[in-house]
Amino acid sequence: MEHYFGEIRDGEMIHNELGKLADKYWEEIPLHFLFVELGNYVVMPNHVHGILIIDKPVTPTPPDEQTLHEQTLHEQTLHVGTRLIASLPSVEPSVVPSTVPTEKNERGGITGDKNPMFYENISRIVRWYKGVCTFECHKIQPNFRWQARFHDHIIRDAQSFENIQHYIETNPLNWGKDKFNNPTE
Repeated sequence: MEHYFGEIRDGEMIHNELGKLADKYWEEIPLHFLFVELGNYVVMPNHVHGILIIDKPVTPTPPDEQTLHEQTLHEQTLHVGTRLIASLPSVEPSVVPSTVPTEKNERGGITGDKNPMFYENISRIVRWYKGVCTFECHKIQPNFRWQARFHDHIIRDAQSFENIQHYIETNPLNWGKDKFNNPTE
């Protein structure tokens, strides 16, 4: 639980360069995921708390080719690249391995349509966020790394929403008692 993102002074989070990047890319989530609205969030010295408000119908199937094409056009408009995911190499059609998408619009590599990156879900959002932060933070701090997983919680009612918002707002004030604050490290 390294304190990569800054420090708490007088109950206020003071971001360092990495903390500013973590904050910047959290703010950009709705630009890349049009079905997301940001609720309260805070970048703490060694973790991030945030509310993602998802506004989309539940769909158990991956997006169709038209939707993928529209998302690609939208990302190009925002000057978003795919530098975190390698492009497929150019190969002759006669030597295309079975895991490489072919002209039949097969997608997803080895996982086919089960590829989690086709779905608009929390895992995809967090993967994008942690990926872009890691890429940019490594330019400043090569040893930067996230914990392997993340904790999510579905907020089911207004009271729970208010409690969690309050917790996030007051997290810097309560840093001295926070379970993630380990002053001996």
